[in-house]
Amino acid sequence: MKNNIKIAILGGGGRTGKFLVTQLINQGYSLKLLLRNPENFTIESPLIEVIKGDAVDCESIRLLIQGCQAVISTIGQRKDEYLVSSQATINVLKSMAEFRIKRYILVAGLNVDTPFDKKSQKTSIATEWMRTNFPRPHADIQKTYSILSKSDLNWTLVRVPLIEFSDVKGQIIVDLEDCKGDKISAADIASFLIEQLFDDKYFKKSPFIANH
Repeated sequence: MKNNIKIAILGGGGRTGKFLVTQLINQGYSLKLLLRNPENFTIESPLIEVIKGDAVDCESIRLLIQGCQAVISTIGQRKDEYLVSSQATINVLKSMAEFRIKRYILVAGLNVDTPFDKKSQKTSIATEWMRTNFPRPHADIQKTYSILSKSDLNWTLVRVPLIEFSDVKGQIIVDLEDCKGDKISAADIASFLIEQLFDDKYFKKSPFIANH
């Protein structure tokens, strides 16, 4: 099955994205990566096709997604650019509709609110801290959720706490209402994202994941 699927990756050059790309190619998946600065990307594999472009550019996303069967994004907020997440998602959903691709998996912080949450005091404090100290990025990722919630595609928004950039894997706690841990390894994030490619359990949902 892996030989018949090509995955479009946004954020593959970032700190979390590199863990995702490495795991995917180690499992034999073919990838298309959108990179603003491909000359800085150091992972080499015949399974990787690089598209030079920007996620906020609609045509770049179109070139990335064409020929793929799923999209995974670990794209992060950029300094002084506050609409990256929502604009990238708008572009992705438009191209996915054009090419009849149904699966979109992306990562966000635990500060995203959904109508289904029952956040603990600790998670609520963290959410309010982000809202107060980073109001524009917080509003943008919240806008991203709003856009997704109106889509009929099979999206999953994975919410994570503090990321430890480590290859060490642990037990992953998944919860739809609250974040049950303070941190998670980038390796575990990557593994969970890959698992969602063929699992419909979290279609149109926003699970929290954390390490035990």
